Parts: sequence; structure tokens; C-alpha cells
Amino acid sequence: MAACGGSSAASPGSPTGGGSTSQTCGTDGKTFVIANNTVCPSTLTVSLGTQVTFVNNDARSHNMTSDPHPEHTDCPELNQVGFLTSGQSRQSGNLVTARTCGFHDHDNFEVKSLQGSIVIR
Repeated sequence: MAACGGSSAASPGSPTGGGSTSQTCGTDGKTFVIANNTVCPSTLTVSLGTQVTFVNNDARSHNMTSDPHPEHTDCPELNQVGFLTSGQSRQSGNLVTARTCGFHDHDNFEVKSLQGSIVIR
């Protein structure tokens, strides 16, 4: 959990630990930041119709998709994020159904720190 300052309960906008560049969790309640091979925060709660943004501040690429792996069918709106090179960001589609959506890095689907969820209310 280094990208969240060492705690899964880090407040949005709190700086992350170590590293040569300063990274933060999303501060607007609808942004996930990927850094140090970790998604931060790991869970967001958003309103119906919201789009979430994934920002890749990691040194490597990530391929963010909906659960389950490899079908990616739980929340197809998340599949619009897809492949992100270092420094790139992309939004999901509009999340219009109340539910909880899991996501993961398709290319590293077993890495727990690259998994998370969105609660849509």
C-alpha cells in the first residue's frame, strides 16, 4: 500500500510515501491513481451516472478492466479505461446501475494491489 502512504485507510489527497516524485490518491472522489504498482484509493463510492478516472503515475503500463477476469463483464463501463501507458489517464463510461463493480489490471490480474472496487449508489 505504499501508494496510499502505507495504509488502506489513507484520506483522499494524502501524499504517498517515498519515491522521487510526489504521488497522491485522487482528491475529487472519482479518481483512482496508480503508482508504485498500487491503485489508490482501493475503493470509491460514487453517485449514479458518474464517470471515474484512472491516472497512471506508475513507471509501467497498466490495463484496467472490470471483474471478473478474463470475461470483464461485471461493469463494462470500466473497460473503456483499458490500456494506460505511464503518464496517461482515461475515464470510464457513465456508471448508471446501482451496484458494486470490481476492477483489476488485466495483465497483472493476480496482483491484489492493482485490484479495487467502485460502489455506485
